[in-house]
Amino acid sequence: MENKNFTYISHIESSKDLKVLKKEELEAVCRELRTLIIDEVSQHPGHLASSLGAVELTVALHYVFNTPYDRIVWDVGHQAYAHKILTGRRDKFHTNREFKGISGFPSPKESEYDAFGVGHASTSISASLGMDIASKLKNEKDRHVVAVIGDGALTGGLAFEGLNNVSMSKNINDLLIIVNDNQMAIDPLKGGITEYLIDITTSQTYNKIRYKIYKMLKGLNLIDESRKDNIIRFNNALKATLTRQHNLFEGLNIRYFGPVDGHDVNELVRILSEIKDYKGPKILHCLTKKGKGYEPAEKAVTEWHSPGKFCVETGEKTSSNSVSEPPLFQHVFGETLLELAKSNDRIVGVSPAMLSGCSMNIMQKEFPDRVFDVGIAEGHAVTFSAGLAKEGMIPFCNIYSTFCQRAYDNVIHDVALQNLHVVICLDRAGLVGADGPTHHGVFDLAYMRCIPNMTIAAPRNEIELRNLMFTAQQPDLGPFVIRYPRGAGSVVDWRKPMQRLEVGKGECLKEGENLAVLTIGTMAVKAEKAIEKVENECHLSIAHYDMRFLKPLDENMLHKIGAKFSYVLTIEDGVIQGGLGSAVLEFFADHNYSVRVKRLGIPDNFIEQGSPDELYAMLDMDENGISKTIIDMLQKNTENDNPKKQQIVSSNNFGKNKNSIINRIFRKDFKE
Repeated sequence: MENKNFTYISHIESSKDLKVLKKEELEAVCRELRTLIIDEVSQHPGHLASSLGAVELTVALHYVFNTPYDRIVWDVGHQAYAHKILTGRRDKFHTNREFKGISGFPSPKESEYDAFGVGHASTSISASLGMDIASKLKNEKDRHVVAVIGDGALTGGLAFEGLNNVSMSKNINDLLIIVNDNQMAIDPLKGGITEYLIDITTSQTYNKIRYKIYKMLKGLNLIDESRKDNIIRFNNALKATLTRQHNLFEGLNIRYFGPVDGHDVNELVRILSEIKDYKGPKILHCLTKKGKGYEPAEKAVTEWHSPGKFCVETGEKTSSNSVSEPPLFQHVFGETLLELAKSNDRIVGVSPAMLSGCSMNIMQKEFPDRVFDVGIAEGHAVTFSAGLAKEGMIPFCNIYSTFCQRAYDNVIHDVALQNLHVVICLDRAGLVGADGPTHHGVFDLAYMRCIPNMTIAAPRNEIELRNLMFTAQQPDLGPFVIRYPRGAGSVVDWRKPMQRLEVGKGECLKEGENLAVLTIGTMAVKAEKAIEKVENECHLSIAHYDMRFLKPLDENMLHKIGAKFSYVLTIEDGVIQGGLGSAVLEFFADHNYSVRVKRLGIPDNFIEQGSPDELYAMLDMDENGISKTIIDMLQKNTENDNPKKQQIVSSNNFGKNKNSIINRIFRKDFKE
């Protein structure tokens, strides 16, 4: 979208430019930021509601603090769009989350203003504490460190661990924690006592007097550090009692300020200016509203968290889906789970704050007592599911693949070690697209495969997903992992009667003679198209096997493949270290098969953001890339076998000399 000629933000490239403005002009800056964010996100989808709710806070932080020298660490980063616009990325903001564009999350690689790389929740307090103490150790006593964390992220265990350490190390850190409370807290109380307490506890006069009294009492040996802690506890508790605001910070020995109006930019500037130089850790509690300034987002914050394209004037969302297109895997999961739950009353649903994202809300509407949203707490979700399974329930624990990394210990020790029947559904597996490297679900196949007792499966389409879910609820199966991608599948008519699949058995999708392609999950669809292209243009004969299960492997099928083929290509939408390709190589080595295996998958680096189609094309994992790999594999291996052989196939010229190629290379005695 073409940038408007804004009065203020068109001239702001850094926090220094913001600081030259008068306080009275900051409200206008906030209005312009909201306009730009809404306009751009309407055409270049991103995280809208969270960023709209943090505009005033962002402006106040950059106005008061000396960024980037002072560090601002954003938890998750959904709320950081205004931050990016104010720090030199306004003209690039239209490329947000796009291929070769700017990241949707703060990234130190992108800007020095992005103090810490984020994307997963609950990290800001721990990271900020480390940064603050590091500054003290380097004698950078004038550097401020601020952690901005949302109330949702506070449900994560790491946030509590960080808070505990902040309290334990209170004598050596000056960390400022800002709680951006946009959902869980009640509205700020109105009235004189509340406003008076907020005003007096943040004023320099009050705190100077408070410090003088503390020094006097300490000089008279009437107070020590332990008593100081008790006084801080009493002070926090007194304010909480008088304001009728009880919070989790009261017993942490951390100075607590608030709650304050997070949308009053001038008041935020005043308070931040007052408290920023206070020694010791402190918490500022800001009450904000997601979607602030855009009525549709204010009324339905969940729907407008990441809304896709929409019309700014009407709030109507743009959708390209039609009735005839394949459904989202997430929708198929939700509908199938409800169907299974109706016939099996032991099935329950568990999700860490992603009920609507994974479509478990479909089951929740009909069985509210059998669906549990545990908040942003993936480790707890897994262990909670283990407890349910121990008592005979069959939990379907749905976690986005990238977030399940946080629950790895729980999967091993609480589920697998006890061989409990927990169905772990890994949503958003593979390359998810615009959210980039923090959200790609590419490690699950590798990190799950090495755990004993696990069954690991991936459906190639919607029908297979239904069948795997039906199979997973059967008795005595132990831990069962089903991973599937984000977005639409490939089958329109998916509501078929469900069938029980044999665990550890794959399927030969197509017979062939020259080379075998082994796929897992939805990479089968891309492989089918590539195989068709190669065969049509080169008259080759390519076999295709859907492994379906990574663990246990279909060893009978692999024995047949190893005995028949000299060349095998494995394809997976996960990292190639430790995944399907590694498993196949290990099998062939263990059974003394002389097979040349090429592994196609995610290489050993973190993949940037972009559409899935763009990313798979970049990695040669789309139809053209797979076709090229097949041709190159046969060509190179043939040249290595017999240097005198002419070049058999050009990956860029499929159609030339087809008959001579076949006659020269793929005659009967070739492999002999």
